[in-house]
Amino acid sequence: MQTSLVLTVLSDDRPGLVKMISEVLKEYEGNWTESRMIHLAGKFAGLLKVTAPESKVDLLVAALTGMQDDGIEITVEVVADTSKNANGETLVLEVLGQDSPGIVNAITQELSSLQVNVEELISEQRSAPMSSETLFYAKIDMSLPEGLSARDVQKALEAMPDQLMVDIQFGD
Repeated sequence: MQTSLVLTVLSDDRPGLVKMISEVLKEYEGNWTESRMIHLAGKFAGLLKVTAPESKVDLLVAALTGMQDDGIEITVEVVADTSKNANGETLVLEVLGQDSPGIVNAITQELSSLQVNVEELISEQRSAPMSSETLFYAKIDMSLPEGLSARDVQKALEAMPDQLMVDIQFGD
C-alpha cells in the first residue's frame, strides 16, 4: 500500500538541490507525483507531493528531515489522497491592476466572502508598457461553491475600489 506525503522545502538556493531530494526519494522508493518549486530572493522554496510504500515511510521521513544537516529544511506531512472538488465549478482568474500594499489581502478577502476556495495563486509585479508604473498581476486557480457563478466572481472583483481587469477561464 502507498502513502501520500506533502513536503515543504526551504534552503539557500544552489545547484543540485532538486537532485539531492530526488536521490533520497529514489533510495526509499518514493514517487515524485507533483510539485511547485521556485527561486525567490536567493532562496529555493518548494512544495511537492510524493507517494511511498507504507513500509518505507518512516525511513524516508527520517532521511528527508535529516537533510537539515545539508542546510535544507524539509517538513513532511502524511496526507489522505482527496480528489478535487467535484461539486463546484473551477475557474482560472487572471487579474491585472495598479499595484498597492494590501492588494492581495483585498482580493482574497473578496474571494473569501464569496466562499471561493483558492487552490493556487501565482503573482508578480509588472511594468506598465506605456507609463512604466508598477502593475500587480495574479493568476488564481479556484473552485466555486454551489450556486456561485463565474460572473458573480468577476462582478465582485471588478467592483473593488482599485481598478482591476479580470479575465476568467473555465475549467482546469
